[in-house]
Amino acid sequence: MQIHEIIAALESKAPPDLQEDYDNAGLITGNPLWNCTGVIISLDATEAVVKDAIENNCNLIVAHHPIIFKGLKKITGKNYVEQTIISAIKNDIAIYAIHTNLDNVMDGVNGKIADMLGLVNRKILVPKTELLQKLAVFVPLAAKDELLNALFNAGAGDLGNYSECSFSSDGNGTYKAGENASPHLGEKGKRHNEPEARVEVIFPQWLQSRVLTAMKAHHPYEEVAHEIYSLENSYHQTGSGLLGELAEPLPEREMLAKLKHIFNIPAIKHTAFIGKTVKKIALCGGAGSFLTLAAIASGADMYITGDVKYHEFFDAEGKLFLADIGHYESEQFTIDLLFDILREKFPNFAVLKTGVNTNPVSYFL
Repeated sequence: MQIHEIIAALESKAPPDLQEDYDNAGLITGNPLWNCTGVIISLDATEAVVKDAIENNCNLIVAHHPIIFKGLKKITGKNYVEQTIISAIKNDIAIYAIHTNLDNVMDGVNGKIADMLGLVNRKILVPKTELLQKLAVFVPLAAKDELLNALFNAGAGDLGNYSECSFSSDGNGTYKAGENASPHLGEKGKRHNEPEARVEVIFPQWLQSRVLTAMKAHHPYEEVAHEIYSLENSYHQTGSGLLGELAEPLPEREMLAKLKHIFNIPAIKHTAFIGKTVKKIALCGGAGSFLTLAAIASGADMYITGDVKYHEFFDAEGKLFLADIGHYESEQFTIDLLFDILREKFPNFAVLKTGVNTNPVSYFL
């Protein structure tokens, strides 16, 4: 098992193209061609987690938060970031971060929070746009079904809860094969007319190479006439935050008690009680105050997130119940999520959860 195989499994779940511009997800230290002795999963990569990896004979740390966000001009060990990097490099420990790309998939960080709360009828709060592409390809009618099956198997044609979506229209194609050509139909030097179909499918941009490879492998022509369009449509399977509903509504105080119990939180900051029951919930793991207005616009009764500043609580304006459950607390179950992803893919490989609590925030009760 090499490290790049672990990375491939993770990125099939949360493609790197989904990370935000400011992020630094991906392999931060180490070589993807190293043989992997085991994986330690943590919310943060710290020097204590590196030590935990060494003690458990694991040379790969999979963390949610990147240990490096900005470029380092010097690495002298003057802070925890540099100390962690030095320790990882000295001990041949690879660090891989899967951050906002895991935030931005339906069954990622926010999906795990929704699981813990038992939310149903889920959808992305703010879907991403400009992630979809459309392929239009011209194919002889007799080869259309085989080509479509290949495109679907490559991941094209998914649309929300539907799969194998396509559109085709029939027409007539012409071509004249040159002397060095090997035409599938027709003769060299003569214009050929062939009944063809224009087949159209959509796919997320990170699947382009796979889709085009499948197209060329299952198309009878040696020169495949095709077009690729970039779409501005929203991609409703990806984006920021999540909306869902409780199976049964709860009073606000009972909802807070539920949060304290599930997330093991000693205290919750929240806006004034509105006096409504909570049914529809918007949520965002980590620092999510940037989505408060979107949560209001969604008609949510409550918005659950972390790292809300003093003045940002005013943004709720009594239109919804806003609760700050803490950054670490909201994302803590991401460790379980990553563990389950890797154990399902590699059931006989050493995948461990760190024994280090990396939460830098403590509470005095």
